[in-house]
Amino acid sequence: MADPTLVTTEVRDTTTAALAVRSDARRRTGRLSPRAAFLLRRIGRLAIALIVVVVASFFLIHLIPGDPVRAVLGPDATPELVAATRSELGLDKPLGMQFVDYVGGLLRGDFGVSIRTHRPVADILAQRFPVTLTLGAVSFIVAVLGALPVGIAAAVWSRSGRRRAGSMGLSAILGVLIAVPDFLLGVGFVALFAVTLGWLPAAGWGDLSQAVLPVLALSLGPMAYLARIVQVEMVAVLGMTYMTTARSKRLPARLIHLRHALPNIVTASLTVGGLVLAGLTAGTVLIETVFAVPGMGTTLVSAVSAKDYPVVQGAVIVYALIVLGVNLVVDIILVTIDPRSSITEG
Repeated sequence: MADPTLVTTEVRDTTTAALAVRSDARRRTGRLSPRAAFLLRRIGRLAIALIVVVVASFFLIHLIPGDPVRAVLGPDATPELVAATRSELGLDKPLGMQFVDYVGGLLRGDFGVSIRTHRPVADILAQRFPVTLTLGAVSFIVAVLGALPVGIAAAVWSRSGRRRAGSMGLSAILGVLIAVPDFLLGVGFVALFAVTLGWLPAAGWGDLSQAVLPVLALSLGPMAYLARIVQVEMVAVLGMTYMTTARSKRLPARLIHLRHALPNIVTASLTVGGLVLAGLTAGTVLIETVFAVPGMGTTLVSAVSAKDYPVVQGAVIVYALIVLGVNLVVDIILVTIDPRSSITEG
Protein backbone atom coordinates (compact mmCIF):
# COMPACT_ATOMS: atom_id res chain seq x y z
CA MET A 1 0.00 0.00 0.00
CA ALA A 2 1.41 3.44 -0.98
CA ASP A 3 2.51 5.83 1.76
CA PRO A 4 -0.04 8.74 1.86
CA THR A 5 2.74 11.20 2.65
CA LEU A 6 4.68 10.18 -0.43
CA VAL A 7 1.53 10.38 -2.58
CA THR A 8 0.73 13.89 -1.31
CA THR A 9 4.30 15.05 -1.92
CA GLU A 10 4.22 13.59 -5.40
CA VAL A 11 0.94 15.34 -6.22
CA ARG A 12 2.30 18.65 -4.90
CA ASP A 13 5.45 18.28 -6.98
CA THR A 14 3.39 17.47 -10.07
CA THR A 15 1.15 20.50 -9.52
CA THR A 16 4.12 22.82 -8.99
CA ALA A 17 5.80 21.45 -12.11
CA ALA A 18 2.60 21.94 -14.12
CA LEU A 19 2.30 25.55 -12.97
CA ALA A 20 5.94 26.17 -13.82
CA VAL A 21 5.44 24.66 -17.28
CA ARG A 22 2.37 26.84 -17.87
CA SER A 23 4.19 29.98 -16.71
CA ASP A 24 7.17 29.14 -18.94
CA ALA A 25 4.83 28.49 -21.87
CA ARG A 26 3.16 31.87 -21.35
CA ARG A 27 6.54 33.60 -21.37
CA ARG A 28 7.66 31.81 -24.52
CA THR A 29 4.42 32.36 -26.41
CA GLY A 30 3.87 35.89 -25.15
CA ARG A 31 0.50 34.98 -23.59
CA LEU A 32 -0.97 37.26 -20.94
CA SER A 33 -1.28 36.29 -17.31
CA PRO A 34 -4.78 35.20 -16.19
CA ARG A 35 -5.33 38.50 -14.34
CA ALA A 36 -4.31 40.63 -17.33
CA ALA A 37 -6.47 38.52 -19.66
CA PHE A 38 -9.39 38.87 -17.24
CA LEU A 39 -9.07 42.65 -17.16
CA LEU A 40 -8.84 42.82 -20.94
CA ARG A 41 -12.01 40.72 -21.26
CA ARG A 42 -13.83 43.00 -18.84
CA ILE A 43 -12.69 46.16 -20.62
CA GLY A 44 -13.70 44.61 -23.95
CA ARG A 45 -17.18 43.84 -22.62
CA LEU A 46 -17.48 47.40 -21.31
CA ALA A 47 -16.55 48.78 -24.73
CA ILE A 48 -19.08 46.53 -26.50
CA ALA A 49 -21.82 47.45 -24.03
CA LEU A 50 -21.07 51.13 -24.48
CA ILE A 51 -21.27 50.81 -28.27
CA VAL A 52 -24.66 49.11 -27.92
CA VAL A 53 -25.86 51.92 -25.64
CA VAL A 54 -24.72 54.60 -28.10
CA VAL A 55 -26.46 52.92 -31.03
CA ALA A 56 -29.64 52.13 -29.09
CA SER A 57 -29.93 55.59 -27.49
CA PHE A 58 -29.55 57.29 -30.88
CA PHE A 59 -32.05 55.24 -32.87
CA LEU A 60 -34.62 54.57 -30.11
CA ILE A 61 -35.01 58.27 -29.30
CA HIS A 62 -35.92 58.88 -32.94
CA LEU A 63 -38.83 56.44 -32.57
CA ILE A 64 -40.63 58.94 -30.34
CA PRO A 65 -43.42 60.37 -32.52
CA GLY A 66 -43.46 64.09 -33.25
CA ASP A 67 -41.12 66.76 -34.58
CA PRO A 68 -38.62 67.99 -31.93
CA VAL A 69 -38.13 71.31 -33.73
CA ARG A 70 -41.86 71.95 -33.92
CA ALA A 71 -42.17 70.95 -30.24
CA VAL A 72 -39.56 73.58 -29.29
CA LEU A 73 -40.70 76.40 -31.57
CA GLY A 74 -44.39 75.88 -30.92
CA PRO A 75 -47.38 75.47 -33.23
CA ASP A 76 -47.28 79.11 -34.36
CA ALA A 77 -43.79 78.90 -35.91
CA THR A 78 -43.67 79.42 -39.67
CA PRO A 79 -42.64 76.51 -41.93
CA GLU A 80 -39.63 78.55 -43.07
CA LEU A 81 -38.41 78.99 -39.47
CA VAL A 82 -38.93 75.29 -38.75
CA ALA A 83 -37.03 74.30 -41.89
CA ALA A 84 -34.18 76.71 -41.11
CA THR A 85 -33.88 75.39 -37.54
CA ARG A 86 -33.91 71.79 -38.73
CA SER A 87 -31.13 72.58 -41.19
CA GLU A 88 -29.13 74.40 -38.50
CA LEU A 89 -29.34 71.38 -36.16
CA GLY A 90 -28.62 68.89 -38.94
CA LEU A 91 -31.99 67.19 -38.51
CA ASP A 92 -32.78 67.51 -42.22
CA LYS A 93 -30.07 64.97 -43.10
CA PRO A 94 -30.79 61.24 -43.54
CA LEU A 95 -30.80 59.34 -40.21
CA GLY A 96 -27.67 57.36 -41.10
CA MET A 97 -25.73 60.55 -41.82
CA GLN A 98 -26.96 62.07 -38.55
CA PHE A 99 -25.64 58.99 -36.72
CA VAL A 100 -22.22 59.30 -38.37
CA ASP A 101 -22.04 62.98 -37.36
CA TYR A 102 -23.17 62.09 -33.84
CA VAL A 103 -20.51 59.37 -33.38
CA GLY A 104 -17.86 61.68 -34.81
CA GLY A 105 -18.84 64.31 -32.25
CA LEU A 106 -18.69 61.77 -29.40
CA LEU A 107 -15.18 60.74 -30.43
CA ARG A 108 -14.20 64.43 -30.15
CA GLY A 109 -15.93 64.71 -26.75
CA ASP A 110 -18.81 66.71 -28.22
CA PHE A 111 -22.31 65.62 -27.07
CA GLY A 112 -24.00 68.16 -29.33
CA VAL A 113 -26.21 71.15 -28.58
CA SER A 114 -29.58 71.14 -26.82
CA ILE A 115 -32.45 71.75 -29.25
CA ARG A 116 -34.43 73.54 -26.56
CA THR A 117 -31.83 75.75 -24.83
CA HIS A 118 -29.09 75.85 -27.51
CA ARG A 119 -26.54 75.15 -24.76
CA PRO A 120 -23.83 72.49 -25.17
CA VAL A 121 -25.09 69.20 -23.75
CA ALA A 122 -21.76 68.64 -21.99
CA ASP A 123 -22.23 71.89 -20.04
CA ILE A 124 -25.76 70.93 -19.01
CA LEU A 125 -24.71 67.48 -17.82
CA ALA A 126 -21.62 68.83 -16.05
CA GLN A 127 -23.85 71.25 -14.13
CA ARG A 128 -26.32 68.52 -13.06
CA PHE A 129 -23.94 65.57 -12.60
CA PRO A 130 -22.55 66.54 -9.12
CA VAL A 131 -26.06 66.56 -7.64
CA THR A 132 -26.86 63.11 -9.01
CA LEU A 133 -23.46 61.77 -7.93
CA THR A 134 -23.95 63.11 -4.40
CA LEU A 135 -27.46 61.67 -4.13
CA GLY A 136 -26.37 58.25 -5.41
CA ALA A 137 -23.17 58.06 -3.34
CA VAL A 138 -24.79 59.13 -0.05
CA SER A 139 -27.68 56.72 -0.62
CA PHE A 140 -25.25 53.86 -1.27
CA ILE A 141 -23.31 54.62 1.92
CA VAL A 142 -26.55 54.71 3.93
CA ALA A 143 -27.65 51.42 2.34
CA VAL A 144 -24.37 49.62 3.15
CA LEU A 145 -24.09 51.00 6.69
CA GLY A 146 -27.66 49.96 7.39
CA ALA A 147 -27.52 46.56 5.67
CA LEU A 148 -24.51 45.15 7.53
CA PRO A 149 -25.84 45.40 11.14
CA VAL A 150 -29.39 44.50 10.10
CA GLY A 151 -28.25 41.48 8.06
CA ILE A 152 -25.89 40.24 10.77
CA ALA A 153 -28.55 40.65 13.50
CA ALA A 154 -31.12 38.82 11.38
CA ALA A 155 -28.67 35.95 10.78
CA VAL A 156 -27.75 35.62 14.46
CA TRP A 157 -31.39 35.70 15.54
CA SER A 158 -32.55 33.18 12.94
CA ARG A 159 -29.69 30.77 13.65
CA SER A 160 -29.95 30.88 17.44
CA GLY A 161 -33.71 30.36 17.38
CA ARG A 162 -34.15 33.05 20.02
CA ARG A 163 -36.11 36.23 19.35
CA ARG A 164 -38.15 34.32 16.78
CA ALA A 165 -40.83 37.00 16.67
CA GLY A 166 -38.20 39.70 16.14
CA SER A 167 -36.55 37.70 13.36
CA MET A 168 -39.85 37.13 11.56
CA GLY A 169 -40.84 40.79 11.95
CA LEU A 170 -37.49 41.94 10.61
CA SER A 171 -37.76 39.59 7.61
CA ALA A 172 -41.26 40.90 6.88
CA ILE A 173 -40.10 44.52 6.99
CA LEU A 174 -37.17 43.77 4.68
CA GLY A 175 -39.50 42.00 2.27
CA VAL A 176 -41.86 44.97 2.16
CA LEU A 177 -39.01 47.42 1.57
CA ILE A 178 -37.70 45.27 -1.29
CA ALA A 179 -41.12 45.00 -2.91
CA VAL A 180 -42.16 48.68 -2.74
CA PRO A 181 -40.70 50.82 -5.58
CA ASP A 182 -38.50 53.68 -4.42
CA PHE A 183 -40.64 56.39 -6.01
CA LEU A 184 -43.76 55.14 -4.17
CA LEU A 185 -41.74 55.16 -0.96
CA GLY A 186 -40.78 58.74 -1.76
CA VAL A 187 -44.39 59.78 -2.30
CA GLY A 188 -45.32 58.18 1.03
CA PHE A 189 -42.51 60.01 2.81
CA VAL A 190 -43.65 63.32 1.35
CA ALA A 191 -47.22 62.69 2.48
CA LEU A 192 -46.18 61.68 6.00
CA PHE A 193 -43.12 63.75 6.92
CA ALA A 194 -43.68 66.87 4.79
CA VAL A 195 -47.44 67.29 4.38
CA THR A 196 -48.85 65.66 7.54
CA LEU A 197 -46.14 66.21 10.14
CA GLY A 198 -44.32 69.14 8.52
CA TRP A 199 -40.96 67.92 9.80
CA LEU A 200 -39.03 68.01 6.52
CA PRO A 201 -39.32 69.89 3.20
CA ALA A 202 -41.17 68.11 0.43
CA ALA A 203 -38.83 69.12 -2.41
CA GLY A 204 -35.67 70.97 -3.34
CA TRP A 205 -31.97 70.47 -2.91
CA GLY A 206 -29.32 72.53 -1.17
CA ASP A 207 -29.28 71.81 2.56
CA LEU A 208 -29.25 68.72 4.74
CA SER A 209 -32.96 68.74 5.56
CA GLN A 210 -33.84 68.67 1.85
CA ALA A 211 -31.61 65.65 1.27
CA VAL A 212 -33.07 63.43 4.03
CA LEU A 213 -36.22 62.22 2.27
CA PRO A 214 -34.67 61.61 -1.19
CA VAL A 215 -31.77 59.68 0.35
CA LEU A 216 -34.08 57.55 2.51
CA ALA A 217 -36.45 56.83 -0.38
CA LEU A 218 -33.55 55.81 -2.62
CA SER A 219 -31.57 53.79 -0.08
CA LEU A 220 -34.12 51.79 1.95
CA GLY A 221 -35.02 49.29 -0.78
CA PRO A 222 -31.38 48.49 -1.73
CA MET A 223 -30.49 48.38 1.99
CA ALA A 224 -33.17 45.74 2.60
CA TYR A 225 -32.01 43.68 -0.40
CA LEU A 226 -28.37 43.85 0.66
CA ALA A 227 -29.34 42.98 4.26
CA ARG A 228 -31.05 39.80 3.04
CA ILE A 229 -27.89 38.81 1.15
CA VAL A 230 -25.77 39.51 4.23
CA GLN A 231 -28.20 37.44 6.33
CA VAL A 232 -28.05 34.41 4.02
CA GLU A 233 -24.26 34.53 3.69
CA MET A 234 -23.79 35.06 7.43
CA VAL A 235 -26.02 32.09 8.31
CA ALA A 236 -23.90 29.88 6.03
CA VAL A 237 -20.65 31.16 7.55
CA LEU A 238 -21.87 30.77 11.14
CA GLY A 239 -22.53 27.09 10.45
CA MET A 240 -18.96 26.33 9.36
CA THR A 241 -16.59 24.24 11.44
CA TYR A 242 -14.13 27.01 12.20
CA MET A 243 -16.92 29.11 13.67
CA THR A 244 -17.81 26.20 15.99
CA THR A 245 -14.17 26.16 17.04
CA ALA A 246 -14.26 29.90 17.71
CA ARG A 247 -17.38 29.54 19.84
CA SER A 248 -15.85 26.60 21.75
CA LYS A 249 -13.01 28.91 22.77
CA ARG A 250 -15.66 31.16 24.36
CA LEU A 251 -14.61 34.16 22.29
CA PRO A 252 -16.86 37.22 22.65
CA ALA A 253 -19.77 37.29 20.18
CA ARG A 254 -18.61 40.63 18.84
CA LEU A 255 -15.21 39.13 17.99
CA ILE A 256 -16.73 36.02 16.40
CA HIS A 257 -19.13 37.93 14.19
CA LEU A 258 -17.00 40.89 13.16
CA ARG A 259 -13.48 39.44 12.99
CA HIS A 260 -14.08 35.81 11.97
CA ALA A 261 -17.42 35.80 10.13
CA LEU A 262 -17.73 39.21 8.47
CA PRO A 263 -14.59 38.96 6.23
CA ASN A 264 -15.96 35.73 4.71
CA ILE A 265 -19.12 37.37 3.40
CA VAL A 266 -17.30 40.25 1.74
CA THR A 267 -17.07 38.65 -1.73
CA ALA A 268 -20.79 37.94 -2.09
CA SER A 269 -21.78 41.23 -0.46
CA LEU A 270 -19.44 43.20 -2.69
CA THR A 271 -20.83 41.55 -5.82
CA VAL A 272 -24.38 42.42 -4.84
CA GLY A 273 -23.23 45.86 -3.66
CA GLY A 274 -22.04 46.65 -7.17
CA LEU A 275 -25.45 45.76 -8.58
CA VAL A 276 -27.11 47.81 -5.84
CA LEU A 277 -25.00 50.86 -6.68
CA ALA A 278 -25.86 50.50 -10.36
CA GLY A 279 -29.55 50.26 -9.46
CA LEU A 280 -29.27 53.29 -7.20
CA THR A 281 -27.81 55.30 -10.05
CA ALA A 282 -30.73 54.42 -12.31
CA GLY A 283 -33.18 55.05 -9.47
CA THR A 284 -32.06 58.66 -9.14
CA VAL A 285 -34.08 59.47 -12.27
CA LEU A 286 -37.44 58.89 -10.56
CA ILE A 287 -36.40 60.10 -7.12
CA GLU A 288 -35.08 63.40 -8.51
CA THR A 289 -38.37 63.86 -10.32
CA VAL A 290 -40.46 63.14 -7.20
CA PHE A 291 -38.45 65.53 -4.98
CA ALA A 292 -37.64 68.14 -7.67
CA VAL A 293 -33.91 67.59 -7.22
CA PRO A 294 -31.97 69.47 -9.93
CA GLY A 295 -29.89 66.51 -11.11
CA MET A 296 -29.47 64.58 -14.34
CA GLY A 297 -32.68 62.63 -13.70
CA THR A 298 -34.94 65.66 -13.91
CA THR A 299 -32.96 66.86 -16.92
CA LEU A 300 -33.48 63.51 -18.64
CA VAL A 301 -37.22 63.43 -17.94
CA SER A 302 -37.79 66.98 -19.16
CA ALA A 303 -35.64 66.33 -22.24
CA VAL A 304 -37.69 63.24 -23.15
CA SER A 305 -40.91 65.27 -22.80
CA ALA A 306 -39.50 68.02 -25.03
CA LYS A 307 -37.95 65.55 -27.53
CA ASP A 308 -34.57 67.16 -26.93
CA TYR A 309 -32.60 64.36 -28.63
CA PRO A 310 -29.01 65.46 -27.85
CA VAL A 311 -29.70 65.91 -24.11
CA VAL A 312 -31.44 62.53 -23.85
CA GLN A 313 -28.62 60.76 -25.69
CA GLY A 314 -25.95 62.47 -23.59
CA ALA A 315 -27.68 61.68 -20.29
CA VAL A 316 -28.20 58.03 -21.26
CA ILE A 317 -24.53 57.66 -22.16
CA VAL A 318 -23.41 59.21 -18.86
CA TYR A 319 -25.74 56.91 -16.88
CA ALA A 320 -24.42 53.92 -18.84
CA LEU A 321 -20.83 54.95 -18.17
CA ILE A 322 -21.56 55.15 -14.43
CA VAL A 323 -23.19 51.71 -14.31
CA LEU A 324 -20.56 50.02 -16.49
CA GLY A 325 -17.74 51.76 -14.61
CA VAL A 326 -19.11 50.60 -11.25
CA ASN A 327 -19.33 47.01 -12.49
CA LEU A 328 -15.76 47.17 -13.79
CA VAL A 329 -14.44 48.54 -10.48
CA VAL A 330 -16.31 45.82 -8.55
CA ASP A 331 -14.82 43.15 -10.83
CA ILE A 332 -11.33 44.53 -10.27
CA ILE A 333 -11.83 44.57 -6.49
CA LEU A 334 -13.19 41.00 -6.57
CA VAL A 335 -10.30 39.71 -8.62
CA THR A 336 -7.95 41.32 -6.12
CA ILE A 337 -9.71 39.85 -3.08
CA ASP A 338 -10.53 36.39 -4.49
CA PRO A 339 -8.68 35.64 -7.74
CA ARG A 340 -9.98 32.04 -7.91
CA SER A 341 -13.65 33.00 -8.22
CA SER A 342 -13.19 35.76 -10.77
CA ILE A 343 -10.23 35.03 -13.02
CA THR A 344 -11.45 31.55 -13.91
CA GLU A 345 -14.85 32.97 -14.82
CA GLY A 346 -15.23 34.00 -18.44
